[in-house]
Amino acid sequence: MWKRLSLRARILVLLIALVLTTIAGGVVTLWHNEAMDYLLTSLIDQNVASYHAAEELENALLQQKGYLTYYFLDGNATWLKEIERYNGAFEDWLHKARKSAYTEAMQEIIGQIDAQYHQYVIARERVITLYREGQREAGAKLHWEIRHQYVGILNLCQRYKVTHEYAISRVRTESQARARFINAFALVAMPAVAVLGVLLAYILIKQILGPIRQLAISTAPADPGRRVPDEVKALSSRVHSLIENVDQAQTELERSQEHLLQSGKLAMVGKLAAGVAHSIRNPLTSVNFRLHSLKTSLEMSPSQQDDFQVISEEIRHIDSILRNFLEFSRPPKLKMQRISPSDVVNMALVLLRYRLESYGVEMKLVRPHRLPEIWADPDQLKEVLANLLVNACEVMVNGGVITIREEENLEPPLGPAVVIRVSDNGPGIPESVRDKIFQPFFSTKEEGTGLGLSIATRIIEDHGGRLELESKQNEGATFIITLPLGKDESWATS
Repeated sequence: MWKRLSLRARILVLLIALVLTTIAGGVVTLWHNEAMDYLLTSLIDQNVASYHAAEELENALLQQKGYLTYYFLDGNATWLKEIERYNGAFEDWLHKARKSAYTEAMQEIIGQIDAQYHQYVIARERVITLYREGQREAGAKLHWEIRHQYVGILNLCQRYKVTHEYAISRVRTESQARARFINAFALVAMPAVAVLGVLLAYILIKQILGPIRQLAISTAPADPGRRVPDEVKALSSRVHSLIENVDQAQTELERSQEHLLQSGKLAMVGKLAAGVAHSIRNPLTSVNFRLHSLKTSLEMSPSQQDDFQVISEEIRHIDSILRNFLEFSRPPKLKMQRISPSDVVNMALVLLRYRLESYGVEMKLVRPHRLPEIWADPDQLKEVLANLLVNACEVMVNGGVITIREEENLEPPLGPAVVIRVSDNGPGIPESVRDKIFQPFFSTKEEGTGLGLSIATRIIEDHGGRLELESKQNEGATFIITLPLGKDESWATS
């Protein structure tokens, strides 16, 4: 249901939910304030307990004074027991008041009551003693004198009570004032939020979504009946499409530049190779035949045979260089057929078996399973593998290990592909020349033409794949051949 709504409808729903939530929050705030007011009132009521203790102190003091007066009048010992009972009650309430006092002023008053009360009790005991001994006049005189102590204690109790009355009144007033302020603020904020929500909806629709919608419609493919449910998504899709087009154009431009450079080099090499072929190769072939004829007809000493062998090898080397030039300038047309790259690897290993042994190289083949068949030219692929294997042998002067690993992976952007990794444990390729080794005429060998890897790269690219290098200094090198699957027969024969 939510996905079917347009972006405009989604924003409106969200805004309505925002306004409703804000109003609900205001209502909850009002309820919360009422609850807090109730809680504060409860706390105030707890403070009343201390106020009640002050009243009880005053009452116990009054009762003691009254019963002392009764004892003066009739001398009944029952009144003394009542005085003792209310004396205990006074002490209990004084202890409770001391525990409930939460300010220094309250604690100071309690301390004064305690000190003066103990003095009053001592003086009162002297009065009772005089009454018991029959010295009524002396007792009455002392009784009258301790009235000043009684009045002082009574005033302190009343002062303590007034202190609590003031504290309770102040807390209640502040609580009510804060509650009224928060309530008033909530009552003002709720309609303000509602108005702001409406304004926000207006701004989003008229000033943001409207222009975005027009831009999305103007950049979308022409389709009068098509509806734009999500302006931002449609515009984002168009922007991503434009970015992809720009990237593709940039990639194509770089490829075109590379092809132009390569075409210039190929044209130059083609002219050079044609001249070399006509001017050198035919006489060189004639010389080679004459040498072969002389070798069979002459009797030569061992040193002359060595010289003759060196001359023959140099002629073959020159002929190999000329052949590379011709292959680079006029690449042969691929003869595509269905074949497994694993079979091509086998053919290359059989072809180079004795040469690998002569270099003292150990071969390792990692093949989890036979690779599927693809459309390819087996002779050209075999030439690529042979070139990579010979190069690996030549860099490992003292022998080493070459590992061929066959894989089947998903390789973007080629898709499903077969991968052949040719790795050696030689000295590796310096970082300074890694970007140049696939360029024509670049070689690290003194007698190399610099065309082997360039021809290999072209052959793999003609198959729709890629040839890559992974290498670290002193850790060997790995050449990676990636060939795509899924090429149909019409592509292979076109």
